Amino acid sequence: MQKLLFWLGVALILLALLYPWLSKLPFGRLPGDIVVEKEHFTFYFPITTSIVVSLLLSLLFWWWRK
Repeated sequence: MQKLLFWLGVALILLALLYPWLSKLPFGRLPGDIVVEKEHFTFYFPITTSIVVSLLLSLLFWWWRK
C-alpha cells in the first residue's frame, strides 16, 4: 500500500510539472465534447475525451497486469 501511494504521489507531481505542455494537447477539445455557452452560464461535458481516457487507462491496466 505504501508503494502504491508513493507512486501515485510521484505521478501527480510529474503531471503538475508537465501541465504547461499537457494543456496544449487536444484532450478536452475533441469532436463530440459537448459545450453549451449562454450569457452567464457555461456547461461543458467532455464525453469523447472521457471515452478516450477510459480506453487508454483500460489498455494501460491490462498491459500492467499481464
